[in-house]
Amino acid sequence: MTLLVVGSVALDSLETPFGQKEDVLGGSATYFSTSASFFVPARVVAVVGEDFPEAHLSFLKGRGIDLEGLTRQPGRTFRWKGRYGYELNEATTLDTQLNVFQTFSPDLPAAYRDTPYVFLGNIHPELQSRVLDQVRSPKLVAADTMNFWIKGSREALLKTLERVNLLFVNDAEARQLAGEHNVVKAARAILRMGPERVVIKRGEYGALLFDKEHVFACPAFPLAEVFDPTGAGDTFAGGFMGMLATSAVGVDSSMLRRAMVMGSVMASFTVEKFSLERLREVTRPEIQARFAEFRTLTHFDDLGPLER
Repeated sequence: MTLLVVGSVALDSLETPFGQKEDVLGGSATYFSTSASFFVPARVVAVVGEDFPEAHLSFLKGRGIDLEGLTRQPGRTFRWKGRYGYELNEATTLDTQLNVFQTFSPDLPAAYRDTPYVFLGNIHPELQSRVLDQVRSPKLVAADTMNFWIKGSREALLKTLERVNLLFVNDAEARQLAGEHNVVKAARAILRMGPERVVIKRGEYGALLFDKEHVFACPAFPLAEVFDPTGAGDTFAGGFMGMLATSAVGVDSSMLRRAMVMGSVMASFTVEKFSLERLREVTRPEIQARFAEFRTLTHFDDLGPLER
């Protein structure tokens, strides 16, 4: 199965307690497609400027990522600059330059329109809907969003949510979208907005998967060192969707649980180095080994009868 992502390809400048990096490869579509490419062929729809390095394109192509939908336009590439403190749980944005991304209007190549799995990255919900107008009968549509769209484009976002099967949000975004402080109540409210499932990302505390009848909790992998959490959420979504797209029998509860764990596995690699440095070198045996470690971390036997 193939997987389509529509989102940003960017150049990031990062400051963490462990160092600084200037104009490194970033963007939601970049992290997502790189993560997903370990499992299935990925297709990207995005825009970059004249200054975007060819070496970055070569890396993505080397991962087998289809870049027919990536356009290069006159001007500068979308840039983001952020700083993390020692807790590394939230970035302070120092500078955002939308540049060519400001006028991004996704136009899918003809070959992309029958892609069975679709991920709508964190872009304006009207653009997300425009993508859905162009695809034909996808098996599953997932979307991401953020507080900016929840607050400023709520009506457009609600219309998009009626058309997606699965939503990825963090816990703060879930509370804001639902108007509920409790995460469980927030998830239930989001399910009533249209998605069949919602994944609530909780950073170092893992992630929760909700559908109308079940909840599955997946921890984050315990790491001794975390260098850069940029892109971890998009990497999680790429691993999750990439795993789902490998299924020959469709999406069932067992596959969804494996997808949750694989999302956490891939995100755990991303944060170990700056930008996509760790994803550039990680191997499939390493991924399989860490997936197995997750199983060990979360396994326990039945309690049996309690006796006084």
